[in-house]
Amino acid sequence: MRYLKWGFWAVVAITVFTFLSYNLPRHDIVRIVGTEVRRVDFGENSIFWAAPDVGTAGGTSRDVRFINTVRANGKPLVFRNEDTGWGWPPYFKLDSSNLQAQAESLISTKADPVWVSVSRYGWRSNWLTIFPNAVGMKVVAGPDVRIIPWVNIVILTLLLVLILVIRAMWRQFRERSIDPLIEDAGEAWDDAEEGAKGWFDRLMGRKK
Repeated sequence: MRYLKWGFWAVVAITVFTFLSYNLPRHDIVRIVGTEVRRVDFGENSIFWAAPDVGTAGGTSRDVRFINTVRANGKPLVFRNEDTGWGWPPYFKLDSSNLQAQAESLISTKADPVWVSVSRYGWRSNWLTIFPNAVGMKVVAGPDVRIIPWVNIVILTLLLVLILVIRAMWRQFRERSIDPLIEDAGEAWDDAEEGAKGWFDRLMGRKK
């Protein structure tokens, strides 16, 4: 029973971590090297793509904007640039076209780099062919600029407070409602066990 309990909470923790890892915003310091629009046919990985631009029709395939970038260490990082609209995650991004134009204006070379902080959510996976979705960008002084994730700090703090409140409410509910029921059930079981033992002793005494 103990291992089952710990296994349950491990699954809950992994689920929450995965959910937050995918949906919370992150910041990547990169140099933009190009932009493009590709026709994408959605398959089993369609859950990792956003909805079509607001006001346009959807389908099993559509054009998707991409922003090609390079990190300071020379490794490439490709972002998709899709509206989130009014759906999930709640970034309410409605300006993919404007963001694409901004990205094109910030294209730079290795000899004369312009470093950009790209805000995004999601993962990059070559195996699953999924890309993080860029939701904003701004020019920064250099590749070593440190971005403080204030949004994540606020969200995680509120989440921690909510967990502590729920935990306190659950403990009060358990102490007031569940524990007395368990104690009453235990006492009733002891009484029944004692009565059955007495009845059995009397029955055995009569047989003697």
